[in-house]
Amino acid sequence: MDKELLLQKWLNNDLTEAEEKAFKQLDDYAFNEEIIETAKLFKASVFSNVDDFETFKAQYNAQKVPVKKLHWLSPMLKIASILVISFGVYFTVFFSPNTEIKTLASQKTTIELPDQSQIVLNALSVINYNKKGWDDNRTLKLDGEAYFKVAKGKTFDVITSQGKVTVVGTQFNVKQRDNYFEVKCFEGVVKVKSDTIIRQLLAGDTYRLLEGKFIESKTISTTPEWTKNTCVFDALPIKQVIAELERQYNVKVASNNVDNNRLFTGGFTHNNLNEALISITQPMNLTYEIISSNQVIINGKNN
Repeated sequence: MDKELLLQKWLNNDLTEAEEKAFKQLDDYAFNEEIIETAKLFKASVFSNVDDFETFKAQYNAQKVPVKKLHWLSPMLKIASILVISFGVYFTVFFSPNTEIKTLASQKTTIELPDQSQIVLNALSVINYNKKGWDDNRTLKLDGEAYFKVAKGKTFDVITSQGKVTVVGTQFNVKQRDNYFEVKCFEGVVKVKSDTIIRQLLAGDTYRLLEGKFIESKTISTTPEWTKNTCVFDALPIKQVIAELERQYNVKVASNNVDNNRLFTGGFTHNNLNEALISITQPMNLTYEIISSNQVIINGKNN
């Protein structure tokens, strides 16, 4: 009997008894049987059923990644990202209603507000205000020191971390530093509030809150001395004086054997570091060393 015919009928499970007997006598029967038994161990992978080719094609095209196109799109996407960021910065800078102005150490600047009020900002200070609808809401935040010449109009508020200053139209100075809050009125009327301490200041009045202690005093100055490049202090701890020296000269000052709470009355100019150090140290019986252009040591009498 034809071997190929027997094999075909065996695969189709269509052998008669005589044909099956003849097929088992073939010399490669055992080999064929092993192939079939091994094949039974394999399982088909799990795939999604696709109705037809067009459905499969549509699904494939929807999922496949256009590799070649990415090489062209990649630089375009980078450009688009840059443009998006640039427009974001542009609209933030040019269309944002918030305005923040900072000064560096040894720097002062003058700002004119939308109502023509003027601010002179001292070194290492920050103001922040909303220019949109400024005439209806004249409020700004201050961290540092600034001299204000407020144009007449609606209430003008200066908010600091240690107190609030409210005026209508006047000239005044606000200083807010570490544990130190001071308001000096040079013209008009100023209302100051810090916690439960509320005062109304007239020209020449000074409101001071130093390390939680409230002090009222007078000033004969008509403008802040620092706007004329001179710092003046009235019975302030020397650590406050040294901190101001650092701000005005952009230096770091180390103190050796110095009582930082010792009170200092006097001042220094902003245009000569040696002269400024002499003005501070000599009245206090201290000495100083200029180590480098931005490093100074102040020594007590035992050094």
